Amino acid sequence: MVTFLLLAGVLIIAGVVVIALPLLRRSPTQLAPAPWAALAAAGVLVIGSAVLYATLTNWSWHAAPADDSPQTMVARLARKLERDPQDLNGWLMLGRSYVVLEQFPLALRSFERADRLAGGKSAEALVGEAEALTMSDESELDGRAGRIIEQALALDPNSGKALFFGAAAAVRRGDLALGKERFEKLLSMNPPEQIRPILQQQIDGLTQRMAAAANGGGGPAMAGAMGSPGAAAARGPAGSPASASASAANAASANAAVRVHIELSPALSKTAPDAAPLFVFVRDPGQPGPPLAAKRLANRFPQTVELTPADSMVPGRVFAAGQKVQVVARIARSGNPIAGSGDPFGEVAYLVGHDGLVNIMIDHVTP
Repeated sequence: MVTFLLLAGVLIIAGVVVIALPLLRRSPTQLAPAPWAALAAAGVLVIGSAVLYATLTNWSWHAAPADDSPQTMVARLARKLERDPQDLNGWLMLGRSYVVLEQFPLALRSFERADRLAGGKSAEALVGEAEALTMSDESELDGRAGRIIEQALALDPNSGKALFFGAAAAVRRGDLALGKERFEKLLSMNPPEQIRPILQQQIDGLTQRMAAAANGGGGPAMAGAMGSPGAAAARGPAGSPASASASAANAASANAAVRVHIELSPALSKTAPDAAPLFVFVRDPGQPGPPLAAKRLANRFPQTVELTPADSMVPGRVFAAGQKVQVVARIARSGNPIAGSGDPFGEVAYLVGHDGLVNIMIDHVTP
């Protein structure tokens, strides 16, 4: 825009010179100079050009410079919804955006607003509520989030995300048959190739546990509070088929490991509280939602960390060899795994099964 204005100014000056100069020049064969006519012509050119441009242009002089950062775009959407609070799709989009930004309480409020607008008939709004609750507190799968997921499945039995969370909730409460059925349905819905072996592993593990329980190998233990579902899905008594399945799964996952060496930038070392825990997350950059794996560690630097599918937070949501992931190391000033303003963090891209030990420098601060 600045370049355009400069060029326009040069052209206007050139036009003034071409018209005004003959009026100011004295010549024996011409009349006397006419300075007032030259001044009037210059004024008409300059002022007329400005008025015409201001009238005909579609440029917004009051618009702020575009900022396409995720936080700014979400803020613009929130302001738009203040003016149009009945926009159901807008509230759903705002909820999804807050999930991506890991602002789960705000995501919950957005999905609740969408749920009210839909009169309780939007499966997407219900699943969003359950996801936000689960990400804030995983034990919610045993309570409100679990109940909401069942409502969502009643509305849309083919919702992939509802089936996933519903399977996880069923396994947590010991209903292995229902959990297996939902994982099998997910597998039949042509998920991405890197997800298929993960779902199959969960199905095989649950099959082994159900067989062990039927053969008197013990009651169906719950899959654990989302702590280590990769191992929990195949958990069973020592020497049982389930135990053998767990050993085989661990062997198959030998290459599915993420190893990072974490350091803290000297510029942030004085501001990072020593008592705050360090969280390390493995995420799928193309799939928002719960991390694929997570660990809580003491806040000391430098240190080397290894994460495997056994560190998964949600049954069936793990990483596999050959998968591209994002590794985030964050010092949680509040002690909460949910990102908060002022939390120092660092991140790096990682190819599972290919990259070895990769360095992460904690040198950014969460806005």
